[in-house]
Amino acid sequence: MMPLVMVFAAALAVAMSSGTVYAKMVMQTFPVLAGAGAHDVYPAPDGTVWFTAQSAGKLGHLDPRTGKSDLIALGPGAAPHGVIVGPDGAAWVTEGGQNAIARVDPATRGVKLFPLPKERRNANLNTAVFDGQGAIWFTGQNGIYGRLDPKSGTMAVFDAPRGTGPYGIATTPGGQVFFASLAGNYLGQIDLETGGVTVLEPPVPRQGARRVWSDSRGALWITGWNSGDLFPLRHQDERLGAPAFARRQAAALRGLC
Repeated sequence: MMPLVMVFAAALAVAMSSGTVYAKMVMQTFPVLAGAGAHDVYPAPDGTVWFTAQSAGKLGHLDPRTGKSDLIALGPGAAPHGVIVGPDGAAWVTEGGQNAIARVDPATRGVKLFPLPKERRNANLNTAVFDGQGAIWFTGQNGIYGRLDPKSGTMAVFDAPRGTGPYGIATTPGGQVFFASLAGNYLGQIDLETGGVTVLEPPVPRQGARRVWSDSRGALWITGWNSGDLFPLRHQDERLGAPAFARRQAAALRGLC
């Protein structure tokens, strides 16, 4: 029998007793084909789940209702890293093997590639996110970050501060975009108009900021790869602008670290 690789899913069940709310996590596992090398996952609005089958060079699609999954070829030499679902309902993939952003149509399974400029070879693409204006922003660990307009296909690629390192990326509810630099040890706030970056220093030296997420209030959460920490960067109003935002974060973090 072919060995299986397991994809995990967790469901949160909430029960109430005597006015007290209790939460219980329920864990399920779903087998996918051996050799898929599942890396990133992202839930789709229809209840299915996309995952990058990095070792197989394909995009995976899992239906938790049936437990069945299949793999979609992305092209020769593909090595997908991250996957998200865009406002158009399609799966968008940071496709490092072909040095391109890939769009996969959920209905037809058709793949459209948006290659990086030739002078930006081997970007080592990592993760991507949509901003509130419909543009997709992405990171490349070999020292770049970029923006793609899905409608026009126009792409801009920028050099990251401190060179190599850009990894995780997130959008806040207010539409601001931040990325974490693993090798650079900082959080970068992107100016959506100019593409410039303001460097925000996390409180833990050499922590290796790897992934970043925003919660519903706009607070940012970062995993420190080198330090092994998960810590928040909090602020009261994300509309303050970068300098005031950084000062608010620093003040909040003094009470947390």
